[in-house]
Amino acid sequence: MYIGPVFACFTVMKSNNRKMYDLEERTFNFAKNVIEYVRNLPKGISYSEISKQLVRSAGSVGANYIEANESLSKKDFLMRVKISKKEAKESHYWLNLSTLSRARLIPQCGVKLIPHFYRLQF
Repeated sequence: MYIGPVFACFTVMKSNNRKMYDLEERTFNFAKNVIEYVRNLPKGISYSEISKQLVRSAGSVGANYIEANESLSKKDFLMRVKISKKEAKESHYWLNLSTLSRARLIPQCGVKLIPHFYRLQF
């Protein structure tokens, strides 16, 4: 699986010398926003499982990316980045599932987090 120019700079600079956002910061903010979102999910067995999986996978994206930055070899780096990418996709799955499950209650609740997922794309 090709994941793009991995060793390219992961820092994205906004135009006009605005604040720089690196992937570690974005993955941290994504996990933090997911935790805030999960706090507002209804209490129940199905939401409990969705919440657990969503929080785990969202937190794992950043944790694996940090591990990738501390890797000892290029091969280890690539493996960790691929794991991080898989966790991001899993987070997207659980986020979509929670959004569909809540469609009758609050239609736009989880939809706001989906753009955060796309900003995490490697």
